[in-house]
Amino acid sequence: MSAIHELSALDLAAAIRARDLSPTEVAEHTLDRIDRLGDEVGAFVHVSPERARQDAHRAEDLLAASDGEPLPPFLGVPLPIKDLNQVAGIPMRAGSAAVDETVPEVDDGAVDLLRRAGTVMVGKTTTPEFGLPSYTEPDVGPPARTPWDLARSAGGSSGGAGAAVAAGLVPAAQGSDGGGSIRIPAAACGLVGLLPTRGRVSSGPYGVDGVGLARLGVLTRTVRDTAALLDVLAVPRPGDTYRAPEQRGSFLDACDARPEGLRIGVLTDPLAIDTDVHPEALAAVERAGRLLAGMGHELVEVSRPFQPEEWEAFMPIWATGPAGVPLTDEQEDRLTPLTRWMRGVGRGVTGVEYQAALGALQSITRRVAAAWADVDVILSPTLSGPPAPAGDVRNDADPAEDFRAQRAFTPWTSTWNITGAPAISVPIHRSTPDDGTLPLPFGVQLGGKVGGEATLLGLAAALEEADPWPLLAPGWVER
Repeated sequence: MSAIHELSALDLAAAIRARDLSPTEVAEHTLDRIDRLGDEVGAFVHVSPERARQDAHRAEDLLAASDGEPLPPFLGVPLPIKDLNQVAGIPMRAGSAAVDETVPEVDDGAVDLLRRAGTVMVGKTTTPEFGLPSYTEPDVGPPARTPWDLARSAGGSSGGAGAAVAAGLVPAAQGSDGGGSIRIPAAACGLVGLLPTRGRVSSGPYGVDGVGLARLGVLTRTVRDTAALLDVLAVPRPGDTYRAPEQRGSFLDACDARPEGLRIGVLTDPLAIDTDVHPEALAAVERAGRLLAGMGHELVEVSRPFQPEEWEAFMPIWATGPAGVPLTDEQEDRLTPLTRWMRGVGRGVTGVEYQAALGALQSITRRVAAAWADVDVILSPTLSGPPAPAGDVRNDADPAEDFRAQRAFTPWTSTWNITGAPAISVPIHRSTPDDGTLPLPFGVQLGGKVGGEATLLGLAAALEEADPWPLLAPGWVER
């Protein structure tokens, strides 16, 4: 059998059910790898060995008493939580030096579902301040780095989650995505990252959705792990503001029900800003396109349905989020320059301007739907280039330029947050760019229609089968 850290979440769960591995054996192996390697990639802001051992012993007791009864699908599988979500009894700081560490008394809804699915909570993964930027470089800990090249960022804001999975510390990790924050680290770390349809994964009972830009999900190494964990998380709750269309059958089964004869729109023009696109990001799209055409799908070129300046309607809404965090003047001084700048922008937004921004986003959503009505899926790069060097995008001297550079790095991802439709990033391509010697991952994004996760998962699974990607960053299997 492969080493524990090489196994996917589903394979690890199967090995535990078959008694080939014990939950405590898996937990100790995981804690050892986190202790030895976690700081190197900046994956964890807090490790919880006591909680992990308690969860593992509980899983072992349940396994011993099962007597043929159905077991939770991920019994004994280590799965950390991003430090933007509450875990009862585990310290939380949301990546910010401005706020004191708190210890929540309750689990967030998604955390509770993952616990009920049998996962072992090994710790909280690193996130930037309040999850705002597309890099993970908090002032409260080391930056999250992609295990493919430790000089480069793991992306953000679920960067710690991405680093942990790609380095083989855990087989999967919980994340969240308000403008690309699952898909960006998925691309930077050579992983699978799905943004579900708005309303598919509830933020309840304690969270609220606001305008519905942010959604919860996971980062994994395989499409099937992503699908099976979506089955765990896709549970509506009373009072949900948004409700995704009902899914018939499981998302895991959708990986085997491969879609046929799709019309796939190929989009290489950036959406959020005019910027150069790295040749290898385009090569990733070409590689995926060849595979999809060979499966019988029709590929057609599509153009962007709105201009980059129109995207800026996103900014007033995005900036008012951090502006609403209650902080004292002393705490304000401890914020990163980017957060202070965004709060300043947000405070300057009037109610009338906010209402106009909401209307503009809804207008963009209608225009996107109309422009791409005759295609089933949109294929694009996930990022405009390879993983960025650590510190390269963050610009404390000029936060406005920092935000502009983030848009240039991630010009496609946020559109799917705006429209409410699902999108998945898969690590289909690897190459050595001109400026380095290490191979780096390049992801492609498949964007679907509202409620279309099953189609995306089927396509992504077909790509994975036709052209498998490395399950761990090079060199990390042996470490």
